Amino acid sequence: MKRSTGLKPGSGFQKKKSETPASPFEAEREAARRKALNALKRAKRAADKAGVTLSDWEGEFIDGVSDRIKTYGRAFGDPEKGAPGQALSAMQGRKLKEITAKANGEEPKRRWGRRTPPPDGD
Repeated sequence: MKRSTGLKPGSGFQKKKSETPASPFEAEREAARRKALNALKRAKRAADKAGVTLSDWEGEFIDGVSDRIKTYGRAFGDPEKGAPGQALSAMQGRKLKEITAKANGEEPKRRWGRRTPPPDGD
């Protein structure tokens, strides 16, 4: 006598199809989006943890860029301002690095200009 397991062929436990991007470019764009959002979260979390108060502009920058990335997948409209698969433009990435350095208590790097001569030991 054969017992029925109660499962019909084609039903039951099946692997769900994961949402895979249509192309490798889409996968790269999605990875860049996640990377940028995580970097923004880390910068904000580091500032909160260290007790560093960000300026109003820096707070608005982080919030605004996060919202644009969530909505559009990237935070800039002009394709000449950043690489095709990136979520942040070159300047947005630089500002994010500056905010992260400030949150970690590091000295801001000089962007341009002459170096100050070393003090004389005389």
